[in-house]
Amino acid sequence: MVQSVLKSYVKYVSLNILGMIGLSCYILADTFFVSKALGAAGLAALNFSIGIYSLIHGTGLMIGMGGATRYSILKYQNEGKQINSVFTSSLKLGAVAGILFVITGILGTDSLAVILGADAATLPLTRKYLSTILSFAPIFILNNVMLAFVRNDNNPKLSMIAMLTGSFSNIILDYVFMFPMGMGMFGAAFATGLAPVISLGVLSLHFLGGKSGLGWIRSRIQLKTVRDILGLGLSALITEVSSAIVLITFNLVILGLEGNLGIASYGIVANIALVGISVFTGIAQGIQPLVSKAYGSGNGVMIKKLLRYAVATSLAVASVIYSLVFFCSDQMIKVFNSDQNAVIALLAREGLKIYFIGFFFAGINIIISMYLSAAERGMLAFLVSVARGCIVLVPMVLLLSRIWEMTGVWLSFVITEGLVNVLCVILMFWKKVQLLMRKLYNPQDFFRSLP
Repeated sequence: MVQSVLKSYVKYVSLNILGMIGLSCYILADTFFVSKALGAAGLAALNFSIGIYSLIHGTGLMIGMGGATRYSILKYQNEGKQINSVFTSSLKLGAVAGILFVITGILGTDSLAVILGADAATLPLTRKYLSTILSFAPIFILNNVMLAFVRNDNNPKLSMIAMLTGSFSNIILDYVFMFPMGMGMFGAAFATGLAPVISLGVLSLHFLGGKSGLGWIRSRIQLKTVRDILGLGLSALITEVSSAIVLITFNLVILGLEGNLGIASYGIVANIALVGISVFTGIAQGIQPLVSKAYGSGNGVMIKKLLRYAVATSLAVASVIYSLVFFCSDQMIKVFNSDQNAVIALLAREGLKIYFIGFFFAGINIIISMYLSAAERGMLAFLVSVARGCIVLVPMVLLLSRIWEMTGVWLSFVITEGLVNVLCVILMFWKKVQLLMRKLYNPQDFFRSLP
């Protein structure tokens, strides 16, 4: 039993970590090539735009993870008739959401760029990147939906291959479009937009072998199904939206403190952090099908084992990442600081060493949020995700930046993740907390429980 659970855990989690690292290369490759081709102004413009990418990516994750979670639970409850209805509804929702993003790009790119913090120096580059990314939104979203369903349809390997293929193609196309072809910011965005097209091509192989349990059926979208999909996947969206809110808030605060050079330094920190967060997301997405399976079959022992493995992996990964950041920060900064700007290097060095302390808490928070969602406790997952973004972090960065300026900005992430970690512990052990509180308020029961 233990070996079987561990084997499944290693298989799903390792494949998802590889896939998510590959997926994070979308933005990381853009950051590297943009910094080389366009310098600090390009790096700042890219950083203003990443928030919208996070929103598009999060929408795809919400629909994909929500639909795939319900699919997995129904599958192990032998509810065969409803499975493909959920799959079809998820694809339709993804298409509608993508079209709304395209319309936003057509009608309001300039206003959006200004709201995100672009000024006269960065507005043209920000506008170009945003308009291109938004036009590819339906493809980004449908790719995330398909990745989740193929993973839950017993094919995590193909899902991982699709993510890696798309990401590596993005790196190659980034170079080709930006340097030999000289397409600038449009080339970076266009390469990123083509990556999910290639990924979807790989995922289509899942339907050619005759083993797929997924199929399109002619049916109307039911409001109940929509609520179910969005409810189960909401925490995934909030996690990504939280990242976008963090990014936008940090950008606006840092712009007031250090200007565009400060934004460029935060761009370096944020993009390196993106890779680390993708590892934690990979762990969380890896256990999701297994937790849903265990939950659907009522196997509580398996769920506990999966959580222990996931938390232990998260702490080990955080330790490795922080060691690399602490001892190799200068080398990391040089990769993206093409102008070798001393101000950018100084700010980014301090940021990396403080900001990444929060990873020891962030990984556990992401895993617990995904676990709660996979176990049909969507509102609690939503609470954790919102706390990481709007409720705690925004006030924290506004407060601490006034007290300690840039040091306060970096610390706000660490303190927020630490506080949310306490919330996660309370939610996970709520019944035991309630029992303890009753004993404290009832002295006779409390002293009776003592040895």
